Amino acid sequence: MTDRPPLTGAEPHRPEASKNQHAVRVLVLLDTCGDPVTDADPDEFVKVIRSELRLQALDFWLRNPDYLADQVISKVEAGELDAARYLPLAQHLLDGPEPNLHWYPMPKWLRGAYEALDDAFSMLQSYGLAEVRRKGNPPRRYRNEFYLKPAGVAAAVELAADPVLSWYGRQAELVHLVAGSDKGGRLKERQYEQAEYAQTQLGLRIASIAPVVRERLAIQRQVSGASK
Repeated sequence: MTDRPPLTGAEPHRPEASKNQHAVRVLVLLDTCGDPVTDADPDEFVKVIRSELRLQALDFWLRNPDYLADQVISKVEAGELDAARYLPLAQHLLDGPEPNLHWYPMPKWLRGAYEALDDAFSMLQSYGLAEVRRKGNPPRRYRNEFYLKPAGVAAAVELAADPVLSWYGRQAELVHLVAGSDKGGRLKERQYEQAEYAQTQLGLRIASIAPVVRERLAIQRQVSGASK
């Protein structure tokens, strides 16, 4: 990544992620970050993410390696992750192949980073891998719940065995690690703590923060004594 002017929110030469890529990301997030279903859920499902806000926040970190690196550094600073192990991972997120191969900025709307999930889930549903169910009764607000089927788990296992596509599962594990059990609203709050994210105008893509994260990483290496 190169330095970019702040608050543009636009990356005109960056190709859009394909529907297939979006579907793969959603699949691995459901498999890695989904909770086990309960007796109250339909029998044909095995895992679930019960909040679109949480799924969108997880997808943002999966698509933006620099923001994910920033969260890893924050966890190291808080003493929740080992510096010797995870600071090199943060460095790789910034300077490895991820920025060029897997960085797909998201537009910002009223509730933060957002991209419609309809196309991704229509593909997953057509292959019998996952499904969206709407829950709630008036006057309570409806919510979408995102379910993974056994075939979806099997597909995630196949992806993990592929030399190229296995990246998605490994990255989703790191996303799960930094997200923890925080609900969608709290994940969005954490993302809004970044000025670039917070100040991006509605409708524009959220730009990179790689230069800022590199500065944080250098400082944290000095503090922790971690080698490069």
